[in-house]
Amino acid sequence: MAKSKKGTRIVIKLKSTESGHMYLTYKNRRNDPSRLEFKKYDPLVRRHVVYRETK
Repeated sequence: MAKSKKGTRIVIKLKSTESGHMYLTYKNRRNDPSRLEFKKYDPLVRRHVVYRETK
């Protein structure tokens, strides 16, 4: 029987502010309790844009 893992790291979705493109990444709930925001490459618009954490 598999044991469920209860840790501080969770999987989050980062959604582009310019298009519908998304990245999946991990975040530590203790170190970053607020929503994350990164500037990453968006292949749909072919430039770097702001990505925000979504539910």
